[in-house]
Amino acid sequence: MNRREFARNSAMAAAFIASGSLNSFSAAGKLPQRELKKGVMWGSIAMGKTILEKFKFAKDAGFDGVEVMSHLNRAEVLKAVEVTGLPVASVCGELHWKYLLSDPDPAIREQGVTALKVCLQDASAYNTDTVLLVPGRVSDIVTYDECWMRSTEEIKKALPLAEKLQVKIGIENVWNNFLLSPMEAATYVDQFKSPMVGFYFDCGNILAYGWPEQWIKILGRRLARVHIKEFSKKLAGEQGNRAGFGVKLQEGDVNWAAVMKALDDVNYHGWTTIEQPGGETPEGLADLCNRLKNIQRS
Repeated sequence: MNRREFARNSAMAAAFIASGSLNSFSAAGKLPQRELKKGVMWGSIAMGKTILEKFKFAKDAGFDGVEVMSHLNRAEVLKAVEVTGLPVASVCGELHWKYLLSDPDPAIREQGVTALKVCLQDASAYNTDTVLLVPGRVSDIVTYDECWMRSTEEIKKALPLAEKLQVKIGIENVWNNFLLSPMEAATYVDQFKSPMVGFYFDCGNILAYGWPEQWIKILGRRLARVHIKEFSKKLAGEQGNRAGFGVKLQEGDVNWAAVMKALDDVNYHGWTTIEQPGGETPEGLADLCNRLKNIQRS
């Protein structure tokens, strides 16, 4: 894709909104029953030295599943699933920041594609259908359009494997100076013309420059997974953006009632996975799960 095509695609973003935003109200005007699973990200389980121990802590806390990192020992993960009965909710790429798909060096990008393929194979082995991918990063040496074009071409190299395994590549919104509007994110996903590319939406990350309920309604059917994370604009303003994450769930600025309403409106049923500090003790991890339950009832 050349720069002219990039500009044209960005301008056409609004045309995709209608196809992604679905109304889930029944004929009687009632909202459907929520069917949301409670997941916890690997890094939020800040206890346990082994894979099995981490799964046990997650189960004891009340979670329905675990989002694991890629490149773990597959036999150990499968053993933990068998022993605890907790499924793998999704797989988060371990190496996508190290080997960015937008890197100017083709060799680095090749390593990124190889890492993405391992993620997909991990997910298939664990019987889950989504991996989390940071697609690239805009910087002083990588322009916005270069990030778009390079990451697009590299993801396409892994797409045949994703389609063969029926595992979706979930593009996450992170602070990477890229995909800064929901319309643009929708266009980015849609350009692949494959149901195996979707969006892994993080509710907390977006608070620095948007509102999660607006993103959810525009992304609609493109949502592959949802990360539950809190953010305080007050802390961010006083101490810097990253300090904004230093607040407990339901005590920041995410409007969780609006988020849940938006998920209802686009008929999202699936995993809502916590990526949040606080799981350093069994009591803290259980508190995270209870707060997630409260959010789901918002």
